[in-house]
Amino acid sequence: MRDLNRFKGCLVGGAVGDALGYPVEFMPASAIFHLYGKGGIREYVLRHDVAEISDDTQMTLFTATGLLLGTTRGMTRGIMGPYEGYIMSSYQDWYLTQTKKYPLPEGYHYSWLANVPALFSRRAPGNTCMSALAAGGNGSLEAPLNHSRGCGGVMRAAPIGLYFNDRWYTQEQIDRVGAGSAVLTHGHELGYLPAAMLAHIVSRIAGQGDAVAAAVDDAMAAMPTVFPEAKHLGELLALVGKAAKLAREAGDDLAAIRQLGEGWVGDEALAIAVYCAVKYADSFEKGVIAAVNHDGDSDSTGSITGNILGAALGYDAIPQKFLDKLELRDVIEEVAEDLWHDCQIDDYDRRDPVWESKYVSMTYSPEGKKDV
Repeated sequence: MRDLNRFKGCLVGGAVGDALGYPVEFMPASAIFHLYGKGGIREYVLRHDVAEISDDTQMTLFTATGLLLGTTRGMTRGIMGPYEGYIMSSYQDWYLTQTKKYPLPEGYHYSWLANVPALFSRRAPGNTCMSALAAGGNGSLEAPLNHSRGCGGVMRAAPIGLYFNDRWYTQEQIDRVGAGSAVLTHGHELGYLPAAMLAHIVSRIAGQGDAVAAAVDDAMAAMPTVFPEAKHLGELLALVGKAAKLAREAGDDLAAIRQLGEGWVGDEALAIAVYCAVKYADSFEKGVIAAVNHDGDSDSTGSITGNILGAALGYDAIPQKFLDKLELRDVIEEVAEDLWHDCQIDDYDRRDPVWESKYVSMTYSPEGKKDV
């Protein structure tokens, strides 16, 4: 079931939660409620008349273009490597947007997003992501680069669940790509297993039409089979299970979230998002507002919650006030549409000049929809 409304909902929804939470990312809850009132932050804080996204959405977009780079290589050359390698290459381009000035010197790049000037902006990029990518960003399940359990691996994994939801990959393969995309930079099990769970949840929602709670239950049941040797999986499952239970008890959101942590690490970020998405499965707005008003990593928990609820409820369920002023909304929607449409060219006679400029030559620029 490839539903464009769900694809756009997932990526744009994640950006909405990210942009809502970004201004309060480092604030304690007491400061948030003092500054914004008893309901907390509920509207965008604009800067230069836009609701700015953070590194969470930036890296999510580069995950998506990495997936499409891999498929396009396979379709046009008849051979390809693991998707994780193409995602890593795309992340290297993101790293350049954080360390260099626009435009980059002429030469080959792996993502057309390197042609988007607005992405050349540092939005509190995670130290682990930056240091790992500086070292090559080639961690694997067999040879991790570090022991980081930060949330930088899970907050960018949603496109994997979207893209493969009804394609040729089994659910286990999808989950393993989710983990593999995160372990490129985050080597602790609690840094990469949450990414596998998020990919699973999004895949079940977008592909099978599962309700949020059912998708979470399915992910929890699957993880021991997919990662039977994981030493810390029990900790993740216990925390996510606790989040789902708290959501059903319908208590005070801040009190519940405080029982789950602050979201700086992968397992806590996923658990907070699960709590908010399960409790507010029928309201995108209520879910993302709950997800950002707490002590901790508000933009990441908001982003993951927005990914889940956006996939479940669709783009049409996102209130217009959250679409207006959202930074790079046109680019985010374009990437979502590319994931949905997928590569239609091959090494015979099917051609698509725009797609080739995006995922073969990487010369595409969204400004004027032309090659740079």
